[in-house]
Amino acid sequence: MTGGRTLRADAVRNRKKILAAAREQVTAHGPDVGMDEIAAAAGVAVGTLYRHFPTKTDLVAAVMEEFVARIADDIEAACGRVAVGGRAWDELTGFLARLIEDAATDHAIKAATQTLGAVPDGKADEDRAGMALANLIRTAQSDGDLHPDISVADIYLLFSSVPTDCPPTTRTRWLTLVLFGLTPHGRAGDRTSAR
Repeated sequence: MTGGRTLRADAVRNRKKILAAAREQVTAHGPDVGMDEIAAAAGVAVGTLYRHFPTKTDLVAAVMEEFVARIADDIEAACGRVAVGGRAWDELTGFLARLIEDAATDHAIKAATQTLGAVPDGKADEDRAGMALANLIRTAQSDGDLHPDISVADIYLLFSSVPTDCPPTTRTRWLTLVLFGLTPHGRAGDRTSAR
């Protein structure tokens, strides 16, 4: 009985080490890094890596699933702060800023999506993130801080165009410009129609 628990704990620990090593190795060496190098960086035998992730696409998909779960947790926490009196606009802008920095510093996510084409299987986390983000958007719109036609799809579209390879000052400026465009007063068409 104890042996089963120890093996399970070891398996969980090995999986975490492999995922962390995969992120580090892809960031340091690019998406072509070998499974042997990832196993060595994780401190596990290559057979252990393949037991957890039979192909590199499986490994990359797991890294992406972990990222999506972190995003979902972040947005749900933001919604929780709004529920107790926080401002939805502040939470939305804070979330976007964190997401941009994560994407800029976690090159494994970028490389995975662009080069390997792995798609996460974590549909539940993706749905959770989408529902929480929709809630945050609706609240910011009700407060009058966010343009009424902004949707979850728009936020995802914006995220796909983040200048992650640029310096932090450029990313900050990009976010400033984007946020202005998301507000009701940031639309040129709205200003001209009000004349």
